[in-house]
Amino acid sequence: MAEGGLDGRLVSAVRAGDAEEVRALLGKGADPDAPDADGLPVLCRAVAAYDKPVAEALVEGGADPDRMLPDGTTPLWRAVDGGSPAVFDAVLGREPRLRLAESAREGLLTLARSWYETGAAEELRRRTGAPGPATTVRVQDAENLHVDQVALGGLVVRAGHAAVLTSLEWAFRILTPVDELIARAVRHADEDHVDWWAVSWTLVERRSYETWSAVVAHRHHPDPVHRRFVADYLWTRLFVWSGHRYYEKKESELLAGWTAEETDGELLTKLLDAFAHYTHPAQEAVALRHADHPDPRVRREVPYLLYREDTPVTPAARAALRALVGDPDPGVRITACAVGDRDEELLPEITRTLILLAEDPDAQVRQDAAAELARSHDPAPAVADTLAALSGDDEQQVRLEAAHGLARRDDPRTAEAIERVGPLDADAFAHDHRVDGIARWRWRQRDPAAE
Repeated sequence: MAEGGLDGRLVSAVRAGDAEEVRALLGKGADPDAPDADGLPVLCRAVAAYDKPVAEALVEGGADPDRMLPDGTTPLWRAVDGGSPAVFDAVLGREPRLRLAESAREGLLTLARSWYETGAAEELRRRTGAPGPATTVRVQDAENLHVDQVALGGLVVRAGHAAVLTSLEWAFRILTPVDELIARAVRHADEDHVDWWAVSWTLVERRSYETWSAVVAHRHHPDPVHRRFVADYLWTRLFVWSGHRYYEKKESELLAGWTAEETDGELLTKLLDAFAHYTHPAQEAVALRHADHPDPRVRREVPYLLYREDTPVTPAARAALRALVGDPDPGVRITACAVGDRDEELLPEITRTLILLAEDPDAQVRQDAAAELARSHDPAPAVADTLAALSGDDEQQVRLEAAHGLARRDDPRTAEAIERVGPLDADAFAHDHRVDGIARWRWRQRDPAAE
């Protein structure tokens, strides 16, 4: 009876989309393959609802993704059919290449490939016979990733089958040609699309020199979307394989040459951003070449290449940074001030610029200026006076920056500034460095010997 009670509660939790409760019930002994009212295991309901957290909890709790269903499918087959890469990843389970028979693997690949090649709307039309147009909406599939959800004739599917196919191939260690994979990614020209992400991640995981060479060869492609994909691939590699950078020299050389040739401003911005994370003797020369670029997004990246840790500042770099501190674009000025504030020669000019930016009508500019003034080591009274003025700003984030800056200086106006910040969402600010700094200031007030 207790077992049945747990299973019934598990079914209810799955229906409610309560992943935390699902995990708790599984921990107490509920059957992860408990049947729903239709007789199918609850994992099928989670798959049909595109509920990744619940599907993940069930599979991790022992639900069988390969369980044969009355119609000859399995929960994993249904996840592939549904076209949600997030749900598919949750249901795939461990070691599918070893777990699944060759016929089962081929069946899943054929299913995903058929959806991808036919297209979601056309496949729904084929299945339902509905003549009308499909309804398409963009939905979030995983954190920061989206996909089109297509409805027709009473059926709904997510059109992420290219991503599912890509992930399946890699799970089965099928080395799909690089050009074919990139073609899947660039159909949408969108770095936040599930297809783009799946291809980029898979190619990063494929660490051979052959794969790397084939990907970076697309930097010469006339379509900027292909070149943007290469830049995104390099950026992802930069962080995924940090500390294991076998290709560091090759990639820094590639970026040095590429930044000299690239004409697309958005892409050049991304390249300079990546290039700043390497060490290369040409970085200052690259920065100087682009210091007066017409695109402000490009100029915002230049300061990071001009000042390097443990490297003396050259007169040319200082002159370029001084010009950027006075740039027409507020974002460029903020970045130049943030990078150059450790240069004592430029510090007074940087402080004056930030004080002027603190009066900007754009709230984001005021917040950025407040953040830089808060961390500034310039002892000038004007810095604290400006922060005190900002503590009365209409925007809470600006007031928080101001209070944090005054707390760092132990300014007598700190308590009043903290009061002006107002209530903060505990979850949103749980790990906020400004809230932590204010808390430490309060401890010091109670106990001057603290810290």
